[in-house]
Amino acid sequence: MKYKCLVLDHDDTVVNSSASIHYPSFIEYLKIYYPEKADKYSFEEYLLKNFHPGIVELFTEEIGMSEEELKDEEKFWADYVMGHIPTAYEGIGDIVRDFKARGGIVAVDSHSLTRYIERDWSHNSLPTPDVIYGWDIPKEMRKPSPATVLALMERYGFSKDEVLVVDDLKPGYDMARGAGVRFAAAGWAYDVPEIRDFMKKNCDFYLSEVSELRALLEL
Repeated sequence: MKYKCLVLDHDDTVVNSSASIHYPSFIEYLKIYYPEKADKYSFEEYLLKNFHPGIVELFTEEIGMSEEELKDEEKFWADYVMGHIPTAYEGIGDIVRDFKARGGIVAVDSHSLTRYIERDWSHNSLPTPDVIYGWDIPKEMRKPSPATVLALMERYGFSKDEVLVVDDLKPGYDMARGAGVRFAAAGWAYDVPEIRDFMKKNCDFYLSEVSELRALLEL
C-alpha cells in the first residue's frame, strides 16, 4: 500500500456540507446580525473566502466581528449544524473501509466540531476514524498549523512519505506543506476556477472524482 496514514478533511471532502449547511447558516447569520452584508456573498464567493484567507479571517477582518461576536457566530453555526446532517460522497466509505482493512490509519482533520464529525460518519455508515482532530482542539493546533499531522507521525511512527492529506481548501494544503507530507486536492465537491487552478498548479495531486483517490492509494 502506497501510504500508511490517510488524513481526511471532513466538509466537502468526506461529506457534502458547505452547500447544504455551512453556507446557508452563514447567510442566515448575516441576515440577522449584518443585514447590509447578507447579499454580498454568493456561494462561490463564500468558498473563495474559505479557501483564502480562511473563515475566521473572513469573520474578523472583512465582516468585522469582535472576539465576542465570533463566539456568538460559532454558537449560531453549531446550533444550525445540529439540525442538519450532510450526505457522504459516494464511494468514500468503501475507500476508508478498504484502507483500514489493509492496516492503514485514518485521521479526520477538520474545522467542524468533533461531535458533528462523529455524527456524520455514523449517520452515513462510514467506518470509524482512528483519530479525529476537530474545531474543539486547541486553537494553535488547528489547520493550517501542521501540529496535528506531526502528532500523528510521532504517535504512529510514520515517515513523511507514508502520510497523505486530502482536503479541498488551502488551510489543508498549508498544513500538509508545513508537515512536509504529500497533499491531494479534493476537487469533487465544487468547481471554482480560482481554487481549481491553484490546486492544480501547487498540489502533489488534483482529484476530480472520488474514484481517483482509490487509484492514488493503490487499493
